[in-house]
Amino acid sequence: MTRLEFYGIDAIHLKERDEILPGRLIVIEGTDGVGRSTQLHLLRPWLESSGYAVVDTEMTRSELIGAGLKQAKEGHTLGPITLNLFYATDFVDRFESLILPALRAGFIVLTDRYIYSLMARAIVRGADPLWIRSIYGLALIPDAIFYLRISVDDLIPRVLQRGGFDHWESGMDMKMGGDLFDSFVNYQTRLLEQFDAMAGEYGFEVIDAVQPVERIVEQLKERMFPLLPQG
Repeated sequence: MTRLEFYGIDAIHLKERDEILPGRLIVIEGTDGVGRSTQLHLLRPWLESSGYAVVDTEMTRSELIGAGLKQAKEGHTLGPITLNLFYATDFVDRFESLILPALRAGFIVLTDRYIYSLMARAIVRGADPLWIRSIYGLALIPDAIFYLRISVDDLIPRVLQRGGFDHWESGMDMKMGGDLFDSFVNYQTRLLEQFDAMAGEYGFEVIDAVQPVERIVEQLKERMFPLLPQG
């Protein structure tokens, strides 16, 4: 990486060991249904055809706990603290077992969401912001954070087109509305407010997600290219 900095503590003592991480950590952030996965699927072959080794990862992909987290969510009974700790365990396992080894090996790591989605969701569900930030303080500061920004009004038709509202992405565990639609609007409005607040704090590079897919990926390529190892 171009820098080895953390949001909090160096929990794995990388600096003490004079670790060198020649890879790059690139984050695509945004709410559910905004098009993050689509962009990663377009960026990976572009990077690989340019000669870079690439690893991608996303939430609930931890070998340790990913399957258990998905299964636990099926029951719609998880409380907010349990849910937050499930997600934190999933992230830390992927961070230690996948992200760091790939960066050590010089890979470009593309991650579909990082700690920002996890913190935003937790805060909307009532978590203390200082507590949740301390949990994710071991995270490396990425080389770039691209935030695909969208309004709730533009998000609704996308979610409907792909199959409808999800229990958790609608905040139904908190009963944020009289029905699934109202809960979705209220939950996503609060979630997007958190993302917008984080944009300045964490240096998000904001991209308008309403644009055509092809235009978005070209913007991502233009902004990513200067960050990539040259030669």
